[in-house]
Amino acid sequence: MKHIEINIDSALSFIDEANQSKYLAKSVENISTLYKGTGKGNDFLGWLNLPSEITEEDLKDIEDTAKGLREKLDVMVVIGIGGSYLGAKAMISALSGSFDDFSNDKTKVVYAGHNLSEDYIHELLQFLDDKRFGICVISKSGTTTEPAVSFRLLKSLLESQVGKFEASKRIVAITDRSKGALRTLADQEAYKTYVVEDNIGGRFSVLTPVGLFPLAIAGYDIRKFVEGAKYMQEDVKTADENNIAVQYSNVRNLLYEQGKKIELFASFNPKLHFIGEWWKQLYGESEGKGGKGLFPASVDFTTDLHSMGQYIQDGERHLFETLISVNNDKHNVVIPSDDADLDKLNYIAGKRVGFVNNMAEKGTMQAHIDGGVPLINISMPEINEYYLGELIYFYEVACGMSAYVLDVNPFDQPGVEEYKKNMFALLGKEGY
Repeated sequence: MKHIEINIDSALSFIDEANQSKYLAKSVENISTLYKGTGKGNDFLGWLNLPSEITEEDLKDIEDTAKGLREKLDVMVVIGIGGSYLGAKAMISALSGSFDDFSNDKTKVVYAGHNLSEDYIHELLQFLDDKRFGICVISKSGTTTEPAVSFRLLKSLLESQVGKFEASKRIVAITDRSKGALRTLADQEAYKTYVVEDNIGGRFSVLTPVGLFPLAIAGYDIRKFVEGAKYMQEDVKTADENNIAVQYSNVRNLLYEQGKKIELFASFNPKLHFIGEWWKQLYGESEGKGGKGLFPASVDFTTDLHSMGQYIQDGERHLFETLISVNNDKHNVVIPSDDADLDKLNYIAGKRVGFVNNMAEKGTMQAHIDGGVPLINISMPEINEYYLGELIYFYEVACGMSAYVLDVNPFDQPGVEEYKKNMFALLGKEGY
């Protein structure tokens, strides 16, 4: 069976041979530090062994709850912000058909609590007004402003539609085991609950019910997702230079030291757009501390070759690219011949659209390398639950290691609290 692979040859060509091994020993050491739990933030390593610790009972409970709700709901609203929803959205978006939004044969998953846009919330309430909907609210505390505002409004709408008792059967709370406002409410109202343990931060929670329950509600195979992550758990725990997480960590930090301050996540498959969004939070919130850290950005090719392509090719040389290649498409679409050939496309008639996309990918990679953009290429055999499990876990481990190279704590986010203090003061909250 093929698995996710990494090619760092192009990126290494931009690094002096004398420096190529500079962080290699440190990255190898950091794998051991991570798994031994001796590094910074080691009280937040509950995610590290999750793939092998998830039980049959855990999976069956999530599957059964999701099945019961899918049978009676048109829509499930997932309420959360940051890591509490981005992982689920990334996976569901990657696995969904491009036009599933217009299909009525499965429960639709929509999102709330990730912004404070009055128009968005109004339009969501309007959309749900005549729908059979449920709520999956994800919050350890239950008091984070964005999710709490959305939950209060959506809970009120749901209770007005079906009554308080039935509403309680359509609400799932993913929260703290024993404390917090949401835990108190869930116990009072007898909501179905799942636990996010204290030692797992939001952006590392995809393999908890935070990611697994929305994935199951959307109708996807959480067992295959966990199996892929389990394979990667075994593959990246080895402390040697052949470890793909070690290679990724080493090269990106070498490039960062050489003045490459931006890492560009790129893919030629639009289904990976929200994987890029999840990746940006994972690395931005884990590494961006103490005046350090690469700035994570993302682009969708070929679309963004017609907007950002010029800058990437010819702009300031302060970035490098990590391109995620998908080796196999699910469908086969052949370009037809045309007698008039006014669009001059007969030279590719008879070829698959995927072949053309692949040639665009290869041509772009070479053009960017020639233009002075170091490139790391990560390839996955196809987009399915198994390989997404591999990819998610690979990035999580590599993130922890890479942050340790920078000597920062990968698992806190002190800077996020600053805007909240100002917002609470402006809103007149007591104590601010």
